Amino acid sequence: MEKRALITGAAGGLGKAMTLACARRGYDLYLTDLDAVRLARFADGVRRQFPVTVDSHACDLSDPGAIDGLWADVTARDIRFNLLVNVAGLDFEGRFVDIDAGRLNHIVRLNVESVISMTRAVLMSRIPGQRLHIINVSSLAAFNPMPVKAVYAASKRFLLDFSLAIGQELKGENVRVLALCPAGLPTNAACIRGIKAQGLAGRITTMDINAVARRCLSRALAGRRVYVPGLVNQIVRLVSGLLPRRLVARLIHRRWVSARAAGHSSAT
Repeated sequence: MEKRALITGAAGGLGKAMTLACARRGYDLYLTDLDAVRLARFADGVRRQFPVTVDSHACDLSDPGAIDGLWADVTARDIRFNLLVNVAGLDFEGRFVDIDAGRLNHIVRLNVESVISMTRAVLMSRIPGQRLHIINVSSLAAFNPMPVKAVYAASKRFLLDFSLAIGQELKGENVRVLALCPAGLPTNAACIRGIKAQGLAGRITTMDINAVARRCLSRALAGRRVYVPGLVNQIVRLVSGLLPRRLVARLIHRRWVSARAAGHSSAT
């Protein structure tokens, strides 16, 4: 049976890693990203490296009209997917009251609304009964309230709960949903600076992005529901879950205030 994957944010760090992991497993690919030039170059490189079909369509997933255009292209090509990887997302640090309302709304549109739209569209277009795997990129931040990253963490909590909920709903319809919950990933220069600013805590929770992608795909195909990469991150998740959430928020706030004082800021 033909295997075809739709990957959002495909020209970014984790998106590239997930694309390559899928290509190595023989998936034909439909890639989308905001940056049309970078996407076209990456798609061409994947075509040269792997014997798979690679289609691409640049799209601003925070724009519902652009998503409609993407699905018009998918429909015109008569493409069906059996793997969806929702990678595209936006992060921004700063005190809630200091962040422009437009930027906050953009985070919600991209991190939450676009995932809902893409997931529903894939589900509605699939062949009934055909196996479908969905990977939603959440975060270790989803397990705790995150001062200084409040909207980002809340959006990732949504993705975690959303993934678990629809995974249960659709289990009997041959659909499997996994929430990927990584900590630090060196996806771009800003992320690398942020990891360094956190010192030892940042270094020991950071994972190799290609290894995360390979293991995530393996776990998704095996029907796993949640994947937290790395033993240290799994321990952090378990320990923080034993503490009062108010205390966790206080500790996280102290950590990020220290990081910001060292000059750490990022947008991904």
